[in-house]
Amino acid sequence: MEEKRATWLELFYDLVYVAAIATANHVLLHTHHGVIPFEYASKFVLMFIPIWWAWVGQTMFINRFFEDAIHQRLFVIGQMIFVLIMTASLNVDFDDYYYSFLIGYLGLRVMTVLQYTMVNRRIQDPAARFLGTYFWIGIGVSSLSIFFDGSLRYVVLYLGLIIDLIVPIIGRKRLAMTPINLGYLLERFGLLTIIVLGESIISILAVLEPQDGDIRSISFSILAFIVLIAIWWQYFDNIEKKVDKDAVGTGQIILYGHLFIWMSLSVLASMMKLMYLGELDERFEVMVTFGAVLVYFLSTTLVFHNHRFPESRLHWGYFVFFVALILVFTGLHLFVLVSPLIIMIELAIFFAIYAKLTTT
Repeated sequence: MEEKRATWLELFYDLVYVAAIATANHVLLHTHHGVIPFEYASKFVLMFIPIWWAWVGQTMFINRFFEDAIHQRLFVIGQMIFVLIMTASLNVDFDDYYYSFLIGYLGLRVMTVLQYTMVNRRIQDPAARFLGTYFWIGIGVSSLSIFFDGSLRYVVLYLGLIIDLIVPIIGRKRLAMTPINLGYLLERFGLLTIIVLGESIISILAVLEPQDGDIRSISFSILAFIVLIAIWWQYFDNIEKKVDKDAVGTGQIILYGHLFIWMSLSVLASMMKLMYLGELDERFEVMVTFGAVLVYFLSTTLVFHNHRFPESRLHWGYFVFFVALILVFTGLHLFVLVSPLIIMIELAIFFAIYAKLTTT
């Protein structure tokens, strides 16, 4: 398959989305009586999934059909404007900003679908025709949410989004007629992942603010960096060394799996900040932190296992070992409470072992 590389415009596009992700993550930093209230956790999910899906929609179009032409550049730049509208609407008081958020999200989806329609008119492609037709159903349903109030409008919004999510799965055979460039797709997902990791480092250090002689904050900073660098090592060494980039397919496991990869990374970064600030109940802290680790492990295992070279696929014993290790850490600290530094050491140990065993 022809080699493709990300353009500078795509990298700029990713930076705008990372700003949206960082803004959504901020909702998780609001605590009450030692926990993150369900209201805020649910708002984080409500914000995050449309952000992810809007990015995925345009990224998959670019992978199959993008040409660095003026009209397609203008579409991407126009989408950035809608991302900014959506980002400006991400707030703890999400209900008050719902309509501007909806305008941003629907604007992004409409522009992506219009691009599919234009491609199909030009080259009569089955994938472009299918997506350019059936994505309108989800957009139409989500747009009906403007006629509802309260929680019901979120139900309607997500009903449309769920239809959107199902469309590529239903049309898998048609999409396979225009296969994605797997190496290019992994590069795009990897680029956004590394920017998310970089943003996590910046946001964690902004909270820690190590002072001269403050051993606790300095130690926490070092451990947080070790955790993130181990995550980087595991993720990118798998992409570079273990994945068959010439495989032909639709890339659906990659795009759906990365929802959970990015959400778990966002939760983990937020938990490290809150652990340092001492704002959480210890048991809640342990459950959510290691829960995020478990989600990250399961989602990366799924994504990479299905695209590894056959000789590089891990034995089921590795899966059992890592799940058991997470459960041991979790179960132990539900009964024996320890300082956040100890939890950080355990996170560093887990991700270092995960990187070592899955990349060598």
